[in-house]
Amino acid sequence: METPKNEKFRDSIGTVTKEGKRAWVFPKKPSGRLYEYRKYVSYVLLIFLFAAPFVKINGNQFLMFNVLERRFNIFGFPFWPQDFHLFVIMMIIGVVFVIFFTVAFGRIFCGWICPQTIFMEMVFRRIEYWIDGDRGKQIRLDKMPWNAEKIRKRVLKWTIFFIISFLIANVFLAYLIGSDRLIQYILDGPFSHLSTLISLLIFTGVFYFIFAWFREQVCIIACPYGRLQGVLLDNKSIVVAYDHKRGEKEVGRAKFKKNEDREASGKGDCIDCFQCVHVCPTGIDIRNGTQLECVNCTACIDACDSIMEAVNLPKGLIRYASEDNIEKKAKFKFTPRLKGYTAVLFILVAVLSGMLFLRNDVEARILRLPGQLYEHKDNNMISNVYTFKLVNKTSAAIEGVRFELLSHKGEVKLVAHDEFVVPPQGLSEGTLFIEINASALTGDKDRVEIGVYSGDRLVETTTAAFLGPRSYK
Repeated sequence: METPKNEKFRDSIGTVTKEGKRAWVFPKKPSGRLYEYRKYVSYVLLIFLFAAPFVKINGNQFLMFNVLERRFNIFGFPFWPQDFHLFVIMMIIGVVFVIFFTVAFGRIFCGWICPQTIFMEMVFRRIEYWIDGDRGKQIRLDKMPWNAEKIRKRVLKWTIFFIISFLIANVFLAYLIGSDRLIQYILDGPFSHLSTLISLLIFTGVFYFIFAWFREQVCIIACPYGRLQGVLLDNKSIVVAYDHKRGEKEVGRAKFKKNEDREASGKGDCIDCFQCVHVCPTGIDIRNGTQLECVNCTACIDACDSIMEAVNLPKGLIRYASEDNIEKKAKFKFTPRLKGYTAVLFILVAVLSGMLFLRNDVEARILRLPGQLYEHKDNNMISNVYTFKLVNKTSAAIEGVRFELLSHKGEVKLVAHDEFVVPPQGLSEGTLFIEINASALTGDKDRVEIGVYSGDRLVETTTAAFLGPRSYK
């Protein structure tokens, strides 16, 4: 079968040469309506990203992911290891939500919301344009020998990149260990916490490597989400697409000629100016169809629209559209596939809402002391020894905490104190004895229910195993 004139196929990524070397991408500085919208969205998200660890709600950090201590704050709500199932459901909801939007709107997350794209295109790339200049100047600078101008620009750019990477690493650390602890470490001085300083420098090095050298390869090679495109997208998905029906027509693409009637000649609206290629941050030609490198950044849409406007042709040659819309002029429909994802998402959100509503502010765990049996006491009483752990998930201290038996007549005795206080977002541990009259036991192993009280208010209930002699049944 003969290959059409302007149709190209490839079996490798666009940022690798035929020799297998890195093909460095020098994208032209984008401009246009959608780029302005992306800047507004990016600035809002950047402010949110840098502010979230330092915002407190009811004394809780707005967002925190303390993996080491297994403590998480989501929108000001604290989650402990005992709430791990809730955190897992949240992650599943996030994955399903991203899949849903990918099926419907392609990689809109990558182009508009992903931190990698926002930092790369709206921070580091803009600094690069400021220091090195636009596409042509960057190419010339790259080919230039190492003279005073090149050294000055490279040192300035790399220094700024390192400073920003160090700042990002600090914010990232604030998400991991908490902003209060990070500020305290800064006040104490860097050499007072050497392990944290080393971790911070490692993070800085990783971010610097990503944004100064690895760049678009993160989206192409490292990020699994881009690879999922082929599974998630279909002909009904709205993506950044080239209208090949209009761009090619009967004859195909052709350079623009003044006063030419392109419609009569059968030439497509694409004038083969390569502006969509030059502006692409991943170095692809969108005219070859949907590709795994495309992050739906819309830079090619703005570039093409500006050219169409200059040559008095209709805009929208490259636009948000589905393959069915281009081929059949079909409008977007809420397909059964999308309805299925919506139903799953609705069920997961409903389950999470119910679990959050039923979630207790205090988590109690009472376990028998390992290796210990029961003990006979006076008046036919049987005693078991337990360890307890109480987790306070709120930002207020729980005072006057005591235990009572709810299922049996008996007594709970705390070791060393009768009542105690559970600190805010903290835990209390200790030992207690439960004593029950042998006549109240139904077997050699009963299940007892214990109530946790704060003063006269029941704040939590839990159960534990109670051992007794086999003869008492």
